[in-house]
Amino acid sequence: MYPLLFKTVFRRMDPERAHHLAFDTIRAAAAVPGARGGVRAVAAPAYPRLRVRALGLDLPGPFGLAAGFDKNAVGIDGLAMLGFDFVEIGTVTARAQPGNEKTRLFRLTGDRALVNRMGFNNDGSAAVAARLARRRHGQRRPYRPDTVVGVNIGKTKTVPEAEATADYVTSTERLAAYADYLVVNVSSPNTPGLRNLQAVEVLRPLLTAVREAADRTTTARVPLLVKIAPDLADEDIDAVADLALELGLDGVIATNTTVSRDGLRTDPAHVASLGAGGLSGAPLKERSLQVLRRLYARVGDRITLVGVGGIETAEDAWERVLAGATLVQGYSAFVYEGPLWPRRIHHGLDRLLAASPYATLADAVGADTRKAHTS
Repeated sequence: MYPLLFKTVFRRMDPERAHHLAFDTIRAAAAVPGARGGVRAVAAPAYPRLRVRALGLDLPGPFGLAAGFDKNAVGIDGLAMLGFDFVEIGTVTARAQPGNEKTRLFRLTGDRALVNRMGFNNDGSAAVAARLARRRHGQRRPYRPDTVVGVNIGKTKTVPEAEATADYVTSTERLAAYADYLVVNVSSPNTPGLRNLQAVEVLRPLLTAVREAADRTTTARVPLLVKIAPDLADEDIDAVADLALELGLDGVIATNTTVSRDGLRTDPAHVASLGAGGLSGAPLKERSLQVLRRLYARVGDRITLVGVGGIETAEDAWERVLAGATLVQGYSAFVYEGPLWPRRIHHGLDRLLAASPYATLADAVGADTRKAHTS
């Protein structure tokens, strides 16, 4: 059903408009009395074998929605209804900003990929914090979230690099109390100068300041992760891994979108005509996997690794687990696969785990990478 809908309706629409239409539909369904439970029963059956503990949290499974889909925390419950085990909102900046000029989102359908230069369009951390507070305190009983919510924060475009730390701290102070985990995004290619913050001499004081801000804002310790680019050189990946251990970070998300256009099947002239932006989807699969393997070889199970980038199938997700990811995320394939995509991922993962020599997902994490380094 969804492939036909995509081919006849969504594919003919501007991608950003199609995104808003699809997201509005999800939110509307979740708001109908009784509908959320009915949809969830179909889209998100329980798979007890896939339960996982990560970042000090108990999750129903390892598969979450990456940042970028719900930038403003407006549809968390609707997305959980579809079966995502956790939802990462954002990227959120300290100040509200419209993002880059439209048109800024493009499909490469033949590559099952997206190119975006959204530019962190969002309502700002004050507005998002207020929205998260209403969601929490609007519950009829003591708050128990329907799903784990990660909050991804980035730098406001107009803020100079020299003032980036203060900008991140502002967002942290506003949002940490509502985050099950917090992600420092220094790897989007669509905010000028942002990726410069991945240099360890800059990243160290930034992460330290965010950690301190989170700790003084809330009594419950909020897990802190950093999201890195796939375009880092291997020595820079190692440096970030070592820094994560040094600072006691809780995790690393690997990876964000890429500026590379290598290996695409789409006509190069068409790709060039789209201009700058981060590439996500299937073409990112191999490089993201390489980065994950390198990180796991460096840090082992001392911190949580989250694999993202090019995950389309249960086999892709399973490969990331074996490479070292405790959790996995997707986004671009959601556009192509539709609302039952999380169900297919969970069903396939359950089947793969059952057929494996591992009793639990935790036992499988990093098994292939460890094997490669001992053989």
